[in-house]
Amino acid sequence: MVFAPAPQLTITIEDTAGRADLHLHPGGQGVWQARMVRALGGRPVLCAVLGGEPGVVLGTLLDVEGVPARTVHRPAGSGWYVHDRRGGSRRVILEDPGAPLARHDLDELYNLALAEGLRAGVALLSGPADPSVVSPEVYRRLTADLTANGCRVVADLSGAMLHAVLAGGVTFVKVSHEELLRDGLVTEDTPEEAVRALLRLRDDGAGAALVSRAERPALALLDGTVHRVEVPRLQTVEPRGSGDSMTAAVATVLSRGGDLEQAVLAGAAAGAVNVTRHGLGSARGDAVEELLTRVQLVPERAPTGDREGTTWGDGEPSPEGGAS
Repeated sequence: MVFAPAPQLTITIEDTAGRADLHLHPGGQGVWQARMVRALGGRPVLCAVLGGEPGVVLGTLLDVEGVPARTVHRPAGSGWYVHDRRGGSRRVILEDPGAPLARHDLDELYNLALAEGLRAGVALLSGPADPSVVSPEVYRRLTADLTANGCRVVADLSGAMLHAVLAGGVTFVKVSHEELLRDGLVTEDTPEEAVRALLRLRDDGAGAALVSRAERPALALLDGTVHRVEVPRLQTVEPRGSGDSMTAAVATVLSRGGDLEQAVLAGAAAGAVNVTRHGLGSARGDAVEELLTRVQLVPERAPTGDREGTTWGDGEPSPEGGAS
């Protein structure tokens, strides 16, 4: 189940042989993640609220893409954006994240997501384009209810929504180093600070965690050990969405009975392939499968006990006696 409370209608203008070319797609983090799950052979069920004319178009486009969706319909319009890529990079023309979800809409969506998550056994929670659209408390309650009833919850969130899923006992959480800096969870962009953040995420409720670090190797805390995730370097066409593809692949592998190490390896491969394409969450499954054989998890440190007991891989205490 992919929890996508407020997907967006994406309108992109591209240049094709000197002519303006218009593209309409369903978008938003949850849609991109569901797209990646399908590319890897999974069967995602998207749980979302759609509304207004943008919502009508979104529903049609989801059907065209073959993404099964359980939806709640409301009068207020869904979010949308218009981007111009004719200059080679994305230029925002106009955008609207959509109106905040009303209580009745949230109640209906919550029940849909709870039922589908329990049925699937693995739930992937995505965020809205703007945090004002959905209350973080919804994420805490949904995470807690799902995990308490045997469903594993995977999330790629930041800010208040990250803290909400941690409080709910999330199974696996992925955060970027940019988000950690923005949220004040680290003070500088270094491997040591990333490890401290991983330990804090664990202590705050995550079963496992991964910090992505742009072009540098990600760091993952799995079963008490910190791993460096080594991925082959590929030429970047579109960096956006690689984290969403990574998280989607993690959820897909877990849904098939794979363990966390297998899930992170697949996630790293999916994220790497994503940057070679313009379409977000559109990597080919066979390309991900081939790259997967070239991804490695390298143990970095093996934290034991509380954070004060954390050690480096060579047995030396971590800087300043552990995470703060």
